[in-house]
Amino acid sequence: MRLHGKTALITGAARGIGLEFARAYIAEGAKVALADVNAAAVAQAAKALGPQAIAVTMDVTQQDSIDAGMAAAVAQMGGLDILINNAALFSAAPIVEITRADYDKLFAVNVAGTLFTLQAAARQMIAQGRGGKIINMASQAGRRGEGLVAVYCATKAAVISLTQSAGLDLIRHGINVNAIAPGVVDGEHWDGVDAFFAKYENKAPGQKKREVGAAVPFGRMGTAADLTGMAIFLATPEADYIVAQCFGVDGGNWMA
Repeated sequence: MRLHGKTALITGAARGIGLEFARAYIAEGAKVALADVNAAAVAQAAKALGPQAIAVTMDVTQQDSIDAGMAAAVAQMGGLDILINNAALFSAAPIVEITRADYDKLFAVNVAGTLFTLQAAARQMIAQGRGGKIINMASQAGRRGEGLVAVYCATKAAVISLTQSAGLDLIRHGINVNAIAPGVVDGEHWDGVDAFFAKYENKAPGQKKREVGAAVPFGRMGTAADLTGMAIFLATPEADYIVAQCFGVDGGNWMA
């Protein structure tokens, strides 16, 4: 019960990593607002998690939606102690095939969405006057470029940079900002990633997924559950002296 009495908002929480974080936080005693652009899916997810979970509809590309979602979460939970910026999109294409529309879409969610949700949470935490914890979801892709994943890599590099800047600025208010950089995480998300590589590398469906899993030093792809320990730790008082850092949870794929 390391998060007993705490309140958290998690974006992109209707499924996958965000939903797993919500489940883990509730098990540690927190009240959790699951935020997602898919209103029906997030309502169903929150209902399945029980009375410690609430559903909030939030489109992180729209400021009015961020503000309304944040206000609804605070009103229902009585405040905000923790934010996990998890909402993100993935895309892949060779450099000569990248479209401006795809670029704009990924930066709107992965970068602007992260920044302005963080901003809304920070304003709430400052007004409360008791500090808080903000955790951004970066990626090993933010540590280096990839030939087919230029835009996604750039967005996650930006998340790492935003984490550093926000962490340095907000710690004076007692708000710790840090990030988690997963490696290859099995699940619905990676099924979509595999489809991109099947298209551009002429691989059979599932082949890329098997290859990257075998290449992880740990011996397998990660799971959403593999990330929950770091997400819990960074939200506890044990992490009070950790500021503006990005932690790889990737089975040894990348040594920062």
